[in-house]
Amino acid sequence: GDLEAIFKFDPAAKNKSEIIFSYPGFYAISVYRISHELWKAKLPVVPRVISEYVHNKTGIDIHPGATIGKDFFIDHGTGIVIGETTIIGDNVKIYQGVTLGALNVLKEEAEIKRHPTIEDDVVIYANATILGGKTVIGKKSVIGGNVWVSNSIPADSLVFNKSEIIIKSNKVFPEPLNFVI
Repeated sequence: GDLEAIFKFDPAAKNKSEIIFSYPGFYAISVYRISHELWKAKLPVVPRVISEYVHNKTGIDIHPGATIGKDFFIDHGTGIVIGETTIIGDNVKIYQGVTLGALNVLKEEAEIKRHPTIEDDVVIYANATILGGKTVIGKKSVIGGNVWVSNSIPADSLVFNKSEIIIKSNKVFPEPLNFVI
């Protein structure tokens, strides 16, 4: 399950005990699994209190109403937000600062799907923002860091933000310093 996924994909994980006792992502996922069952049992207050406790402890905010498949891997985790109507498939990996959120927060839309669907085998890198209930990230896609997505992405896609960084200095260099990252 989730423990196996973290151990398999995190090169820093030396053993499973280390993951169980020191990985905030594993802690947040484990508690989410319990709070989600309580949510499905129509006990909305208790799972929300539990999820907020975990949010406070880890910086990872997973709404208990979200649906998350098996073998979920959160790496680092701080700043992750997963909204109530998010659907996440199997074998998904996400990194710190990822937001799976709504395009708007109108109270009258509380009963509709407001958050994205992430299909199986997707990787979402740091600080990506994916918004909207109609937004679907197709299976086996990679969402690069610092991207903003509010439209569906087909399966097997690579989405990335291309930026250019130019460093200028008063110091004389034999060639201009131009870096493209």
